[in-house]
Amino acid sequence: MSDDFNERLESAIQRGKQRAERKASAERQQEMSAEELRRLHTSYRLSLSEHIEKAVHRVADHFPGFRTEALFGENGWGAACYRDDLRIEAGKRSNQYSRLEMMIRPYSDLNVLELKGKGTVMNRELFNRNHFVTIAEVNEVDFLRLIDSWAIEYAEVYAAKSM
Repeated sequence: MSDDFNERLESAIQRGKQRAERKASAERQQEMSAEELRRLHTSYRLSLSEHIEKAVHRVADHFPGFRTEALFGENGWGAACYRDDLRIEAGKRSNQYSRLEMMIRPYSDLNVLELKGKGTVMNRELFNRNHFVTIAEVNEVDFLRLIDSWAIEYAEVYAAKSM
């Protein structure tokens, strides 16, 4: 009986060691894939934030008086353009603030690539949007089109309101 017990004990210990090795291997693989996701996010962030900057600058170039700024830091990376107009109508002063802002949000544990956009025309919010896709499923062309469409939508509404 004791030989059978010893064999079963040794077998259980071996299974336990194998289980620990498989778990450690799975954790290493998950860690590597997490690092790969982080690398992919950084790659997308760099190319998309550059595209955002170009799109925002093109909008600002069509409307004199807009100032541009680069956005970077813990909130994300991108660009914005804005203007603050003073209007005097019937002897009354009013400020009209307009701003277009787009950015790629920082990497998070959610493993998504997130595009954030805000548009304000003449003190009225036009849009405040977030678009996100899991990093593994990102189609960069879709993000590029979305950036362009938000910039074009903003320019169209601004042109209609500013005349």
